[in-house]
Amino acid sequence: MRNAVALILGGGRGTRLAPLTTIRSKPAVPLAGMYRLIDIPISNCLNSGISRVYVLTQFMSVSLHSHIRLTYSFDNFSGGFVELLAAQETLSDGSDWYQGTADAVRKNLVYFNQHGIDYVVILSGDQLYRMDYSELIDTHIKSGADVTLSCMPVSRDDARGLGVVQVDDSGKVNGFVEKPQTDEEIESVATDPEWIKGKGIDPKGRDCIASMGIYVFNRDLLFDVLSETDYTDFGKEVFPQTINTHHVQMHLFDGYWEDIGTIRSFYESNLSLCAKEPEFDLFQPAAPIYTRARFLPPTRMSGATVKGSLISNGCFIGDGAVIENSVIGLRTIVGENVTIKDSIIMGGDFYDADKRKPAPMEIGSGSVIEGAIIDKNVCVGKNVKVVNSSNRDQTDLEHPACVIREGIPIVVKNAVLPDNWDIEKEV
Repeated sequence: MRNAVALILGGGRGTRLAPLTTIRSKPAVPLAGMYRLIDIPISNCLNSGISRVYVLTQFMSVSLHSHIRLTYSFDNFSGGFVELLAAQETLSDGSDWYQGTADAVRKNLVYFNQHGIDYVVILSGDQLYRMDYSELIDTHIKSGADVTLSCMPVSRDDARGLGVVQVDDSGKVNGFVEKPQTDEEIESVATDPEWIKGKGIDPKGRDCIASMGIYVFNRDLLFDVLSETDYTDFGKEVFPQTINTHHVQMHLFDGYWEDIGTIRSFYESNLSLCAKEPEFDLFQPAAPIYTRARFLPPTRMSGATVKGSLISNGCFIGDGAVIENSVIGLRTIVGENVTIKDSIIMGGDFYDADKRKPAPMEIGSGSVIEGAIIDKNVCVGKNVKVVNSSNRDQTDLEHPACVIREGIPIVVKNAVLPDNWDIEKEV
């Protein structure tokens, strides 16, 4: 692990996660009330013994830069770091905006051209999972591979949105199809469920093995492939070609993994953390999820009813409030007799000492929020109703305070909803 560095890709514009990504990059989107998505791959690195981490950023990256700067600092003796590599113009030809995943890595190869780096672990900044990368690198070394892909069994329906590999009995990859759509394409890379079972994993009807977007490259090969080609994307270009010329190995994983690329996946992933026995458990002392230390007081509540929810630090929950199956973010102030169900409340970046007008930065008394996402620093007046009662899939016209995406009402960051505001009448 001392000879490995990690490279986390910050992602593109994140249009499918809008409006959450209108003012921030995908990895900076809040998660589980007190984290950000970028905390997941960085924590996996640190828990795996990888202490040299680069994060490539491009779009709307100010809040991401601030979070990383305030969160991940190492002492002078560890040699570890989390370093930001923003898209920049240099004297090299073509060193402008990143054109894709492979292009982003190519434009930063200079940072890996140093002694003591043998392996480059390439990760995504918008996935939710827990993995020990030392096991991935162990597979890579023992198999003698040039490249190793972390993969997991998926159903044929799920395979249509992923890159699917075909492997031989030893796990060597000899075929790769990016997002196969036809039955013929899927059949060409399908895997015998008995082979999956032989690896100690219950196939559960799954007969496709999909790439998770987690890769290990021998450093020298990564240099050669990217320096000698103009490929811009790993899935569509690099791997189909590399499979034909080098040893590409598969590392099989069967834990919880979710690619948070849409509003629906973000919403469902967050609420899944509220389950009594969640598939992704935040409470793992041996492999914690790290984030910024804020030194907030404990949450205070009186006469409230809370069921199956996550309540972050620094909150005030008023008398008669009902919170069910919801995530309540940092510094959230909930008034009396408020009802919050199946919702994500991202909380605040600060306490509203001056009481913003026409509503202070809190959820006013008597308000009802169901099946919604409330972004940070939102002011909700009294008796406000944010419930998609008419079951609209999305709103065609943009509203300055609230939109509906994939059936989920989203109140945008810093919005103000005055007293008696009702989404059914306003949006």
